[in-house]
Amino acid sequence: MTTAPERTTDLYPTRGTTEVTTQRQDPVVWSDPGAPGPIDPTDLGNYERDGFLAIDQLITPDEVETYRAELDRLIADPAVRADERSIIEPKSQKVRSVFEVHRLSEVFAGLVRDPRVVDRARQILGSDVYVHQSRINVKPGFGASGFYWHSDFETWHAEDGLANMRTVSVSIALTENYDTNGGLMIMPGSHRTFLGCAGETPKDNYKQSLKMQDAGTPSDEALTGFAERHGIKLFTGPAGSATWFDCNCMHGSGDNITPFPRSNVFIVFNSMENPAVEPFAAPVPRPSFIGARAPFTPVK
Repeated sequence: MTTAPERTTDLYPTRGTTEVTTQRQDPVVWSDPGAPGPIDPTDLGNYERDGFLAIDQLITPDEVETYRAELDRLIADPAVRADERSIIEPKSQKVRSVFEVHRLSEVFAGLVRDPRVVDRARQILGSDVYVHQSRINVKPGFGASGFYWHSDFETWHAEDGLANMRTVSVSIALTENYDTNGGLMIMPGSHRTFLGCAGETPKDNYKQSLKMQDAGTPSDEALTGFAERHGIKLFTGPAGSATWFDCNCMHGSGDNITPFPRSNVFIVFNSMENPAVEPFAAPVPRPSFIGARAPFTPVK
């Protein structure tokens, strides 16, 4: 069995007795200034400042139909629903998320390898990359629950063992993102401050946190301070639009009580130079379908 490298110095303490803030110790954009890539210098500068970059059309309408049909096929498949990689809504019993879709589906594996996707990740992270996590989020209408405010890096650091903030996510819309159907919200500039949360990590925390976040959740007081300093940006846009965002952005989304589903594919790229080590604040790592473990294979 291949094990992760030993844990390194903890730059971002979390899951202690109290909340603690730490100023970011890592770059936001890791590539050298002027390095070639699909993101122009102005947009890259905005990403560095705000922690995110929105793109009006990353994939075409025809491609949206292909990926949406594949999403529908996966969530309708009884074998996929029964797989541990599928997360079910507690109330409606509908599929909420399906993890590791780039391994379950060659269609989504092709999207991961698409130069429009992976080349942006390489440019931001300044290295070859591997997929730390992939999933489809379904969020059907009439009651799909939201994702409470959190920093992804807090969880990936505490429970997966990512030592440094050298990870970027992309959320690609497969349905229209309205201002009413539970869209992504980010606090611009929040990626510059790491909020270490209070409380120990329960055993097998992922089984609960993927349905309703508890451990790793900021306090109301901390969230109020972040919101007062940074404000809140709500992302809307047509199917085919995309949002790239830094791993330490404070973000979340509300419930979807409209008739209009909000489905997206979500891919997390991590630098090959930032491989997962032993968790910094959890008894054992989460399963590899949630946070990839060694051996790490670069996306080609």
